[in-house]
Amino acid sequence: MNPHSFFARLFGIFICSSLIACASLAFAQADSKTPRNLPPSTVTILVNFNGTNGESPFTENLVQGKDGDLYGTTLYGGTSGDGTVFKMTPAGALTTLHSFSGADGGNPYAGLVLGLDGNFYGTTYQGGTNGDGTVFKITSAGTLTTLHNFDNTDGGFPAGALVQGSDKNFYGTTSYSTPTVYGSVFKITPAGALTTLAFFTDTDGYDPLAGLALGTDGNFYGSTATGGTDDLGTVFKITPAGVLTSLHSFDNTDGWEPEGQLIQGSDGNFYGTTLRGGANGDGEVFKISSSSTFTLLHSFDLTDGYEPNDGLVQATNGNFFGTTTGGGTSGAEGTVFEMTPSGSITTIYDFMGGFSDGATPFGGITQYTNGSFLGTTISGGSGSLGTVFSFSEGLAPFVKFLPASGKAGATITILGNGLSSTTAVTFNGVTAAFTKGSSTFLTAVVPATATTGFVEVTTSSHKLKSNVKFQVAK
Repeated sequence: MNPHSFFARLFGIFICSSLIACASLAFAQADSKTPRNLPPSTVTILVNFNGTNGESPFTENLVQGKDGDLYGTTLYGGTSGDGTVFKMTPAGALTTLHSFSGADGGNPYAGLVLGLDGNFYGTTYQGGTNGDGTVFKITSAGTLTTLHNFDNTDGGFPAGALVQGSDKNFYGTTSYSTPTVYGSVFKITPAGALTTLAFFTDTDGYDPLAGLALGTDGNFYGSTATGGTDDLGTVFKITPAGVLTSLHSFDNTDGWEPEGQLIQGSDGNFYGTTLRGGANGDGEVFKISSSSTFTLLHSFDLTDGYEPNDGLVQATNGNFFGTTTGGGTSGAEGTVFEMTPSGSITTIYDFMGGFSDGATPFGGITQYTNGSFLGTTISGGSGSLGTVFSFSEGLAPFVKFLPASGKAGATITILGNGLSSTTAVTFNGVTAAFTKGSSTFLTAVVPATATTGFVEVTTSSHKLKSNVKFQVAK
């Protein structure tokens, strides 16, 4: 059994949170917060979990499907109490797609990823044939297929979300493994053939709890919660062939225990968070280049939150949004924050717990293509067992695409709203052929003369620009 099992870790997080909060109250220091000129946002609770429909949505960001609905997981609840996969409309109408039973997996800690085939792929932390977790595929209608049962020799207890590479395979991590106990990186085909790419050795990291980020250079970037030079966690790079390189070892002054997934910003750097450590012991936000240049951007001080468990999302205004699992104004139980690329933090919302707005936002933030934001809390709400919430910062609609890169002639999927009236699609200004799918998706062919840049969709009422650049592969 993994000595760093999630359930032991979760208990420890809440105990340590109380201790760190007390310490931070005594030793809080001034930081680089920027006063907010506008009133804080108001969150709208879209879903209240009550056990029957799921419990504790730990999902690493909700994922938008081709149908315009949002898909996620809950750690517990459902028919057998082993967690669920759910979908919800943007207005909050929830449907439970699958309740895990243990035999087909249990406790899906990570969220889902939308595959190029339109299906969703994910992992369960436990359960399956050997009790060590699974990789699964699920359709938008709820048909679940177990693709792999871990047995420790190929890893066990996968805690991070999968990412699909340019080779159409999925890449992920396990937090435990044998013969070493430090975790692994793997790839798996859509049909379920799994290859272990690397085993961690502790000196290069231990316990990779977050999923991987696919860089524009074709390599994958991730973090380990412990291990490294000071045993406080690492940032690493791994090639699709499995060559692992340690980029940074945390030493507490720059934070420790990174558990959130990295994100590559528009400037090419990777941005992430540490759960603990830093100037006040309350966690950090950092950026790191692909060549390992590390910059500490912000130290939380309890008043603006503490213990940012999850990663960030870069919104269409260029700023980053994230959550802290605790802290905020007096009596608050977590925050939503906005951060500029230079590290200036603004608190967007303080969760006050109880039945009204939830508590302990644990799953990061997602920006939906209508411009609004969504997130989850693992407790609180009218059902007391977690919520899905939304808020708006007045940002305009946009489009997303997958995959993130492709050669000329490749077909990509574009997600958005109001796409049934599309009249033109361009790749960095070059006109592309396209086929309408519905109001929420279409497909387009990468033009022969296209270069790396933004995708733009023209409809009868809007010009919708992509949130990131499409990478044209050679």
